[in-house]
Amino acid sequence: MNPRSTFIRLLLALGALWLLAAPAAAEVPKGYNFVSYDEGLRMAAEQDRPVFLYFGRYGCGWCDKTNKESFSDPDLKALFEEHYVLVYVDAESGRRMTLPSGERITEMELGARMNVFATPVFGFLEANGNTIFTVPGYKTAGEFRDFHRFVSGGHYREQRLFEFLAEQAR
Repeated sequence: MNPRSTFIRLLLALGALWLLAAPAAAEVPKGYNFVSYDEGLRMAAEQDRPVFLYFGRYGCGWCDKTNKESFSDPDLKALFEEHYVLVYVDAESGRRMTLPSGERITEMELGARMNVFATPVFGFLEANGNTIFTVPGYKTAGEFRDFHRFVSGGHYREQRLFEFLAEQAR
């Protein structure tokens, strides 16, 4: 093997390793105004609005499906942007944030605290940051509308999500 071809192979191998080692950011739904968790909690408190929380990660097929099929619905986008502070958390990220308590944790640590072990996971939080509920997996635009009715109507104060959904189905 001549030195030139060895050098080219070495460069190609190093380039491939560099691409594999480069940090990859998770994809948020296109056109939505998602903010970081700590910024979202500040905004929710200031605006007295609930939080819609989306845990995703780079390479998550179900996240991609949800983004393409559910979050592409323009009526859902308008509904969520009007009523919620939209927060996106990369469940595998080492990005640090400061909680309202002053504690510094990573997005990955937040996911572990909220029992996010697969993605996507969606949640709704009160303006003060208290969790209303979380649900895992792919969700349709219709399911997101049902969740909105549950939260915006204050039904979560009196019943569980699945009780509410069962009543709605009757």
